[in-house]
Amino acid sequence: MTDETVALRPVREADLPVLERFLTDPDAVGPFQWYGYPDPGRFRRRWAENGLLGEDGGQLIVTTGDAPLGFVAWRKVVVSPSTHCWNIGAQLLPEARGRGIGSRAQLQLVRYLFAHTPVMRVEADTEAENIAEQRALEKAGFTREGVLRGIVFRDGRWRDGVAYSVLRGDPLPALT
Repeated sequence: MTDETVALRPVREADLPVLERFLTDPDAVGPFQWYGYPDPGRFRRRWAENGLLGEDGGQLIVTTGDAPLGFVAWRKVVVSPSTHCWNIGAQLLPEARGRGIGSRAQLQLVRYLFAHTPVMRVEADTEAENIAEQRALEKAGFTREGVLRGIVFRDGRWRDGVAYSVLRGDPLPALT
């Protein structure tokens, strides 16, 4: 980890080209998140509608200083008629990876969601081969729950995933 201060903030219109890179540039998303070319206008439309912040989820820009380095996102997972949790994820530009930024950003998002919503559980998942993201989640205070066999289709084959969670009241690390 470096001394870089990681911050989260709402998406600005000027950030949309950074987000759009994740939809159009396989190198920007990396080997574990490229699923082919999706709708390239998705972020722009959602930003115009609600600034990428809604009741069922949202996205925040990850920064060090003023530089947008990627985003964190969350979406509502309905568990029962009276219960939901959040599923979170992060996507960083290649130049931001391997510096501890992802762990700190995900930890900040967990703290934000526990502070501003009454959920008991925040969960995340990643491919079983994505060791870097598994380490990032563990550094952010997540507990590995198990393997999800054949959960995602990417690059011509089905792949296993790994499920993680953190519960309200679990001790969280002191990453800054």
